[in-house]
This record gives sequence, structure tokens and C-alpha cells, in this order.
Amino acid sequence: MDYQLVNDYLTSIFNNVLVIEESSLRGSRFKDISIKEMHTIDVVGKNSDATPSSVARELMVTLGTVTTSLNNLERKGYIERTRSEVDRRVVHLNLTKNGRLIYRLHRRFHKRMVERIIEGMDAEEMKVMGKGLNNLYHFLEDLK
Repeated sequence: MDYQLVNDYLTSIFNNVLVIEESSLRGSRFKDISIKEMHTIDVVGKNSDATPSSVARELMVTLGTVTTSLNNLERKGYIERTRSEVDRRVVHLNLTKNGRLIYRLHRRFHKRMVERIIEGMDAEEMKVMGKGLNNLYHFLEDLK
């Protein structure tokens, strides 16, 4: 596979995933969530000890940006904030029932996507793809 084809695939895949995720939200009962808010829900859902600062770090945005998103998600009933009993300055984030539901639906979309990608691959093909994805991951991590 040549450079241009790899570049075209990566660009198209990135754009398609964002468009499909956005349209899936718009076509669901969760029409009030933006894709950025969905990514915030995803981070809170994966991290049982999530705080606003940890979410901001993972999403690579400012604490102010995350606070605005969290305020909206709390108002919409997807997340809740609780103060730490040990240190009252620390705020922990948890998903509500609706937050957990949309989180599971989003995870299911990603699971189906991964299953489709690896469908029909043998062990050697998986190893090669894993190496390429690892290289891409580290390239992007180095840019942070």
C-alpha cells in the first residue's frame, strides 16, 4: 500500500467516524448531546475516579472548557458531581443512569467497529496492523 492511499484512508476514516458518531447521536433519543459531550461522557465512564482535571487532561482541553461541558451534561442529567469525603476540594464525576446508557451505546459502536476491522484477519495480519496502530498511537502521543 502506498503513502497516498494510507493517508487517504486515515483522513477518510477519521472524518467518517466523527460524522457517523454525530449522526448516530442525532438519530437517537440522545439528541441533546454533542459529539464533544459524548467524548466527555466516554472519559468519565472509563474512569471510576474521574475528576474535572483528569477529564481535561485526557481530552487535551482546558479545565474551563471541561467545566462548561460538565455543567451542560449535569444540567441535562448525564453526569453528577460529588465532593470527596477525604478532601472537600476534590470533585468526583459519575455517570447517571442515562449517562451510563449512552456510554454503553457508544462503547457498543466502537466494539462493532473494531470487530469489523479485524474480521477475517489471521494472526500475522493482526500483528502487522497492531504494529502500525502502535506507531500511530505513539506518534500522536508525542505530539501532545
